Amino acid sequence: MNKNMNKILQWSRNKVRKFKSAINDSVVQITQDHAEQPMAYEYFANLKPDQYADALKQWFEKYVGNHLNLDRPQTFNEKIQWLKLYDSTSLKTRLTDKYLVRDWVNEQIGEKYLIPLFGVWDKFDDVDFDNLPGKFVLKANHGCGWNIIVKDKSKFDKADAKIKLDEWLNTNFAFINGLELHYKDISPKIIAEEFLENQNEDLPDYKIWCFNGKPALIIFLAERNIALKMAFYDLDWNHLPFTYSYPLYERMVTKPNNLDEILTIAAKLSKDFIHVRVDLYRLDDGSLKFGEMTFTTASGVCKWNPPEIDLVLGQMISLPEINNK
Repeated sequence: MNKNMNKILQWSRNKVRKFKSAINDSVVQITQDHAEQPMAYEYFANLKPDQYADALKQWFEKYVGNHLNLDRPQTFNEKIQWLKLYDSTSLKTRLTDKYLVRDWVNEQIGEKYLIPLFGVWDKFDDVDFDNLPGKFVLKANHGCGWNIIVKDKSKFDKADAKIKLDEWLNTNFAFINGLELHYKDISPKIIAEEFLENQNEDLPDYKIWCFNGKPALIIFLAERNIALKMAFYDLDWNHLPFTYSYPLYERMVTKPNNLDEILTIAAKLSKDFIHVRVDLYRLDDGSLKFGEMTFTTASGVCKWNPPEIDLVLGQMISLPEINNK
């Protein structure tokens, strides 16, 4: 265990009682549709690249209320902004694409971890609904949260789905929420995947935070069907009493019996990156399915509770250009 994780554990043990109630009382959720973003899509879409840094500073300050120091970023949120500007590589673009990432995942860990794919299309009118099963999920490959879950095709509102997907396909996600530039060059498509479900209708979602190719933290998401809650765990499955943007899930979650497999997968998929979050789902039979690679969690405006965790996690991100100064 590295010194940063020791800091987190020490902090957790000392502060757990003090912050449990504060976390749930003051949580602020980030909406999926970004309806309350302080700067408009059109503004970002019309910027020139040499204007990105100044625009991002303005956006960050309006959103979180803090000045963004891109020369010497210290916190997790600040360093995510730096990575958006200076580390949005073509490989990240490929792996952010929910369609193209599949071949890469197959190469790295094998096809068995992929959610079965039913089809891929360039526009809604081409989707072959007759050959889709009774349950499926439609996704726009070039964004976040652009999903339509269909649990019963006979009740599927195709007209409403067309309106949503047509709008998504004509929107560049890079300019929606603070210049997530690795989305910018993804070619928009619609994909249809198998609808994953367990008997209790809850799908365990493990999000493994990796730094320099090494897993460090795990988020467990609970009660999706009620009101989403979040719990952080370390690699030994110690519960960590902090969260961001969602209420803390205080109930102890049983350690998955294939935790070693989860961490091995995350290490393989994260080995080439300064920081990435690897998302995996676990089915009732214990099998794992790849969700996505997330390089800029919450676009780097996580509402950390308590706030000091922002700095603790920031120290775990090593930015090479800054370290060389």
